[in-house]
Amino acid sequence: MATSEVRNSSHFPATWEQSDDAELFWTWQRMIDPDPITPIAGEFIRMFGDGTNRALEACALPTRTRSRRINTYFYIATFTVAMSPEALQAASARSQEKLGAMMAELDVLWDRDWLPEIKRYLAAWEAFDLHGASQADLLAHWDNMLAQHQRVWEIHALVGTLMLGALAGFTTLYQHLFPGKDTLSALRLLQGFPNQTVESGNALWHLSRKALSSPEVRATIERTAPDAVARALSQFPAGQDFLAALQAYLEEYGRRGTRYFEVIDPGWIEDPAPVFKNLKDYLQQPTREPEAERTALIAEREQLLAETRARLTAHLPGVAGQFEFLLKAAQTATVMQEDHGFWIDFRTMYEARRVLLEWGHRFAAAGVVEQPDDVFYLTFAELHDTAEAEMQRDLRRLVGGRRAEMAYFGTITPPPALGTPPPATVVDDPVAHMAAMFFGSPPAAQEQPDIVRGSAGSAGQVRGRARVVRTLAEAGKLQPGDVLVAPTTSPLWTPLFATVAAVVTDTGGVLSHCALVAREYGIPAVIGTGTGTTIIRDGQMIEVDGSAGIVRIIVA
Repeated sequence: MATSEVRNSSHFPATWEQSDDAELFWTWQRMIDPDPITPIAGEFIRMFGDGTNRALEACALPTRTRSRRINTYFYIATFTVAMSPEALQAASARSQEKLGAMMAELDVLWDRDWLPEIKRYLAAWEAFDLHGASQADLLAHWDNMLAQHQRVWEIHALVGTLMLGALAGFTTLYQHLFPGKDTLSALRLLQGFPNQTVESGNALWHLSRKALSSPEVRATIERTAPDAVARALSQFPAGQDFLAALQAYLEEYGRRGTRYFEVIDPGWIEDPAPVFKNLKDYLQQPTREPEAERTALIAEREQLLAETRARLTAHLPGVAGQFEFLLKAAQTATVMQEDHGFWIDFRTMYEARRVLLEWGHRFAAAGVVEQPDDVFYLTFAELHDTAEAEMQRDLRRLVGGRRAEMAYFGTITPPPALGTPPPATVVDDPVAHMAAMFFGSPPAAQEQPDIVRGSAGSAGQVRGRARVVRTLAEAGKLQPGDVLVAPTTSPLWTPLFATVAAVVTDTGGVLSHCALVAREYGIPAVIGTGTGTTIIRDGQMIEVDGSAGIVRIIVA
């Protein structure tokens, strides 16, 4: 779609912040968040883009990016730094050398440097007395937090770049060494390693076993609406004991929201209703043994690895060393893919939400806004200027207009892209290759009404009842054995993977969160269908072939 066409559209009129924005090719980041986002979330995605550019520069990659909130939706433009073809070829070679050197230390960089730095920031933010702070101290704390968030998002992008580089490099080498093998075959050598996302699901499973051991607690969870369970449990001793265990779980895993970048929604620790929904589902699986499943996954990995190493003896000397190097980097990257999201995308953003809510309560009390969550409709500059002006402003009309804007664009399906695609280049683009494996390629044409085509995300074939779930708020209709059909999934959707028989998404590539977690839970996944949630109707019987990337509608 040409830029001018979009700009003149009455339904989605793009307004460019910089004059050269109009010359770039912008893609809707539906996999990250398919819904409208608040202005404050838009500020964080801009911060994410700035951090990405610092990371790309540190990795000597000749690629840059911009992140924008356009008509309330998240768009990214990625472009190559202007230079001659010869200079671009040389830059690509330098970046490959730099990436290789950094990938060799990926685990050390994370464990020794980056994660301790993130934890230092979190500890300081959690210790700060938000409610007792003076106006000036709270503003200084917020400004300092934003400065540290800039660094956190740079770390996020460094991890993401190296992680995807390692995974893409390993799968490419594997398929080169073993013609006929697909990407899923290579990824089986990366399965079964512990990460924060899977551990969160396991901890919730153990909590469900505690509920299962108490008939009274079990009955309360099964028979009470999720938003009323906590109050019901507080009425009897066994329930109070269970709530204490739940609180310990939430302290460890519940400090996160439901969407990337978006901080307007409460976290699990604020509203545990989604946790009770998951617990209720788990209670319907009394004989399942996740630890045995994990042990089997690891055993399969080790057997395949032994067979693969034996086959490497047929190759030239040095190949085994290259394989082992990329294998180690890819295994580390698989863990870091979920861990960096846990600590950065969710834990650090939750702490930002806490500060913003404090501002929201103070602004509402002063009459600056109507209600505390109006603060999420402001920009960083508006929040700072209002606080600095001792809250002598009236932002109610401004917030009302922005709420109306979000409501309007929530009825509009945004175009998948704005602008004109860049010209093709003969130079290999490692960033584009990595992005395609993570975000996915354009979906295949849907030529048959009963066939939905996507990409193979997790092997296996299963039949089940389709449940179209567009947001976590709709997850209550899922039952054990159903097939989850969603636009996208984030780590907070992970507990659902222990309940459903398979997953189908509109977005994502083979290295996306959804595909990775589906493989860890051993359920089929077809990803990147483009239109799965549109074509598949709620309640239809479908067959998911995660190995072929095909969904068949069995009962219309």
